[in-house]
Formats: sequence, C-alpha cells, structure tokens
Amino acid sequence: MELSKVTLEIFSKLEHKWLSHCETTKKTRVLSIDGGGTTAIVAGAALIHLEDQIRLLTGDSHAQIVDFFDIVAGTGIGAILAAMITADDGSGRPLYTARDAVHLITQRNSELYKFKPAGVLRRRRRFSSRSMDNVLKQVFQRREDGNAKLLTLKDTCKPLLIPCFDLKSSAPFVFSRADASESPSFNFELWKVCRATSATPSLFKPFHFTSVDGKTSCSAVDGGLVMNNPTAAAVTHVLHNKRDFPSVNSVEDLLVLSLGNGASSGKISDNGECSTSTVVDIVVDGVSETIDQMLGNAFSWNRTDYVRIQALGSGRTREEVLKERGLESLAFGGKRLLKESNGERIHSFVQRLVASGKTSLPPSPCKDSPITPLISLSLAS
Repeated sequence: MELSKVTLEIFSKLEHKWLSHCETTKKTRVLSIDGGGTTAIVAGAALIHLEDQIRLLTGDSHAQIVDFFDIVAGTGIGAILAAMITADDGSGRPLYTARDAVHLITQRNSELYKFKPAGVLRRRRRFSSRSMDNVLKQVFQRREDGNAKLLTLKDTCKPLLIPCFDLKSSAPFVFSRADASESPSFNFELWKVCRATSATPSLFKPFHFTSVDGKTSCSAVDGGLVMNNPTAAAVTHVLHNKRDFPSVNSVEDLLVLSLGNGASSGKISDNGECSTSTVVDIVVDGVSETIDQMLGNAFSWNRTDYVRIQALGSGRTREEVLKERGLESLAFGGKRLLKESNGERIHSFVQRLVASGKTSLPPSPCKDSPITPLISLSLAS
C-alpha cells in the first residue's frame, strides 16, 4: 500500500514537471503568406485581423506581427506583404504595420499591376515592368542622413524567406536573410527580390538582376510556379538552420500560421483547351493545396500547431473572408469544414502567441530613431 502511494507521488511529480515544461517551452513561430492573384484579399484580411488581435490581447497599441513571429515567408504578392512587415525602419522596428502594408498595396494596386498598351500585332496583354519597379523601389527604401537608402535582405528585423524560379539554373532559388548575412553575393535589394518572385510568365517578362556585389545573377520568373505556398520551405529552413534556430529539432518545436490567397479563377474551356494563364493558375493552386496536405500530415499529432487560413467561397471583401468557415486538410487526403470561422481561428492562434510571449528582436546595426519610409512622404505630398 505504501509502495502504491510512493509510486503515485512519483508519477504525480513527473507529470507536473512535464506539464510545466510544455507550458514554458517556447515554440518557434512561422508565418507564411501565399502568392496568387494581385489583390491579396484573403492574406490582407488575415494580416490586419492578426495584428489587431495581437494588440487587443496584449493591450499594446504599438505591437506588430513580427513581435510574435520568428520568421516570415512569402511568394508573389504575399512576398511583397511579408517584406513590408519585416523591413527595418532603421531602429530594429518594422517599417510598416500590417494595416499600412495592406492599405498601400490596395492604393497602389493599379500601378503595381498596370497593363501595357496592347500593340496591333500583340495578342497577349502584359503588365508594365517599369511601373511595378517604380512602386517597389519607393516601398522598400528609407531616408538616412537625408539620403534615400534602398533596403536589402539584410535590412529586415526578422528572418525573411522568398522563393523564385531561376531560368539560368532551371531550379528554384530561395532568397533568405540567413544567406544574405553570410555573404554579399547572396544579399539582394528587397525590391528586386519582390519583383523576381512576382514575375508571372504570362504577365511579365523574366526579371534579370544581380546581388549587391554583382557576383550572383538570376533570371527569375514567378516563385508561385514551384512554391506558391512557401510554408514547407519555411519549415525546412527552420529545421536545418541551427545558427538562427538552435532549439528546433522537429515540427513539434514549431507553431505555424499559413495564409492563403483564395482560389484562382482559372477555368478550362468546354472543349478541354487551356490557356497559358489557366495552366499557371492550375499549377499555383495545385502547389498550394499539396503543401497544405503535406503540412497537415506532418502536424496531424497536434493540429493546433498548424493553422491554414484560406477562403474558397464567394467572399470578395475582408469581412466576408473572416466570416467564412475554415477548412482543414485531413490525413491521407480530403478536407473538412470547421465550425470556427477564419476570424475565430486567427483569434485562437493569437491567444497561443500572446501566451508564449514576444520573440526577441535582434539588435539593429542602424540608427536608434525610427525612420519614415519614403513611400509615406510621396503619398503625403
């Protein structure tokens, strides 16, 4: 009888110690934003709601998304948003809030995706590369000592991961702050990185550019062709980057939020023929759904550690996106419709983020005072 009491006491203490360890162990937080489309309605709605909920639950009106995430990944228009909310203002703080980033993308959308005048012999309409270049250069620069400084991958306050496809090597090329910190040959200006991952073949010409030291060149097309959903790339990066994430040994050490960008509108004609744009849409959607299925299987032991926000209904406004019921991939295929809305799922996720506390921002090599982004100055004038 006494032995049973001792055994019970031992197991009770071990259980308490284990639970205590689980509660205090901080998981590495990953935010991933899909490419696809030009409006980013789904991702934009999710990002604004995410940051609003963080501020509401922390009581800090100045809290931002990167305060609670350790790495951010994005493709296409998702990459532009990812780079905006991680770009360093010069003091180690983000240059843009989520709301400011989404508002700017919405306000300047017609310039980012401006159609070139169609010529007499030109069958296919393309977007203006020059117009997008000009906007991205304005977005990713800040003023230092009275001069404009174009930001690079190193000028981010959290690790950033953005893919494209390099035609020169016929392989994916992933831009990362980790590589940029190692060598200037892998450091690229942020506007060029975002331009590269957005170069959809049917709408833009391939984008040719070099690293800041001119030693690495790339001929890029849309990263969405291979990694429209960059979540798997981000998870793999964290698992194998022991320098920046030494405590991560498996997916059990991760907390992942993946933001979709809605289903494409590409349709196959009645006779079964596909246009180039339709093929691209099919590839993009297929990549995203495949990655979601893979991550769903990897986190099947605890689905609360992996949350995917996607809108597949007729929602065309941010409010409709947040009200739409969430979908979750099932093990071995298929999906199930959840009771919770997208907005409610984000709220639940933020509760876990806030409970585990802020991440620690790295010391900034720049100035101590915030620097106003030049895009804000141009909009004000």
